[in-house]
Amino acid sequence: MIHINSKLPTVGTTIFSVMSKLAQEHNAINLSQGFPDYPTDPKLIALINDAMLAGHNQYAPMVGSAILKEIVAKKMIAHYGAKYNEETEITITAGGTQAIFTAIASVINPGDEVIIFEPAYDCYAPTVKLFGGLVKPFTLHAPDYTIDWEMVKKLFSANTRMIILNSPQNPTGSILSKTDIEALIKLTKDTDVLILSDEVYEHVIFDDAQHESIARYPELRDRSFIIASFGKLLHTTGWKLGYCLAPIKLTSEFRKVHQFNVFSVNTPMQIGIANYLANDQIYRDISLFFQQKRDLFRTLLSETKFKLLPCKGSYFQCVSFAHLTDESDIEFAKRIITEFGVASIPVSAFYTNKTDDKILRFCFAKEQKTLEAAVEKLKKI
Repeated sequence: MIHINSKLPTVGTTIFSVMSKLAQEHNAINLSQGFPDYPTDPKLIALINDAMLAGHNQYAPMVGSAILKEIVAKKMIAHYGAKYNEETEITITAGGTQAIFTAIASVINPGDEVIIFEPAYDCYAPTVKLFGGLVKPFTLHAPDYTIDWEMVKKLFSANTRMIILNSPQNPTGSILSKTDIEALIKLTKDTDVLILSDEVYEHVIFDDAQHESIARYPELRDRSFIIASFGKLLHTTGWKLGYCLAPIKLTSEFRKVHQFNVFSVNTPMQIGIANYLANDQIYRDISLFFQQKRDLFRTLLSETKFKLLPCKGSYFQCVSFAHLTDESDIEFAKRIITEFGVASIPVSAFYTNKTDDKILRFCFAKEQKTLEAAVEKLKKI
């Protein structure tokens, strides 16, 4: 018998895989995983094909194609007034999750403490633990999931190495405010604490709100890894393409890991996406596109017995069912699949301590007919 001393003994199959598999088994409408069911823009597909036909089919540079890094640099200046050096501070990655993993791997050592805000995207805590770090979760609660920064301060110690933020946030749809940023600046001033800012939904923000990117603030930018994703922006989650922005000192460490992790990522897609994003209007159109979907979905859900929570960004809508049943969110989510034919994600899966506030998360990055059909089923609950 071969004995394996697991580095992640408590980690199993993700809730996303579990719910999607159950949805497939019961032929349910899948509003659990965050991927669209509508087609990618044919213009983008054509540009990818053009790049292939032009011979861009071999390894890209380890740090990413120059043309795509240039597009990213221009966007950061235009949208946030933040200048990043294309050669030394921008790295193209195999999606947002790989960038998050690599950033944590590059700077977290055994005993380092990392503060995360839960509910949180499920890769944060396991990755910190994988490299010997200690996760210090700060629990947020429905309905608005606001951060009490005075309480966060109490989590700080001499071993605090990193704070992980996500705005707009998955799963809650909450966003950081200017007040949050001011508190974060004050909290980290004169410290060596790093920030990992997961901003993959940066362009999916509603009601004319401003995305408070860490890049806007030099005091924070100089200590931060900022993670973004082309998949969320272009409805191409299966392409797994994103990037990491960081000052040269952090980028240097990031690339040491990146080169032995994936080395480089899909060449023709980098070229095609760069040419597609030469039109800056695309960034502005995406929020309107998803706001229309959010508004439609909320209108439809208002006819169900669920209570809707605020959704200020991302393409997820959370709902409360506490008044409907005493079941756990996992039990209720599974029953909705098997009895009513709609898949969601129980929000307790986003807490390390499995906090159950009786909240479900639905993805509305779907065609109108999909959302309408799903809500018709949910009305029967």
